[in-house]
Amino acid sequence: MRVKYGLFSLAWALIALLMSFSSPLHAEPYELSKHDVMEPKNISSDSVSLFGVKLGDSEAKALDLLVNEKISGIKAEQEASFIFLIDQRKPTGPMAGVRVQDGKVDLIFINNRFSYKTRGLFRNVLNCESPEEIRKILGKEEYGDENVMGAVMAYDKQGFQVNYLGKDINIEFSLPH
Repeated sequence: MRVKYGLFSLAWALIALLMSFSSPLHAEPYELSKHDVMEPKNISSDSVSLFGVKLGDSEAKALDLLVNEKISGIKAEQEASFIFLIDQRKPTGPMAGVRVQDGKVDLIFINNRFSYKTRGLFRNVLNCESPEEIRKILGKEEYGDENVMGAVMAYDKQGFQVNYLGKDINIEFSLPH
């Protein structure tokens, strides 16, 4: 009887230990259109979703959630390997979308036309006036390039990149390196 109880306790201890190792690796879920995450350290691209679509989801799921489901105020279009989300109020170009490669979502992007729909710190980033403002919100990038045309700021460990070109800001999420 003691051996069974000891094995049972050991099994629970191992499960608890494994759970403690895995939880810091995954940030809290962050639905771009719903959650007000304001701490940059809490963002990782593997926990980011766009209207329910996450990196690694199947093409069928992306089509179902973005194209077949009606999203208020948004028109969805599939073009080549991209599913674009277009603001019906100002259909000047995609405001967000995903790229599908090999049957899986491998890129999620949003830009400043999506700022009215997004929440949390990325709404603030999309409304920035300079690369310095973006750094105040997200912290110093791991590497990047800045010139008179704009800036590319890579946050690879968290799995995203910010492209700044004056009033045009684009954020791309891919799996972290």
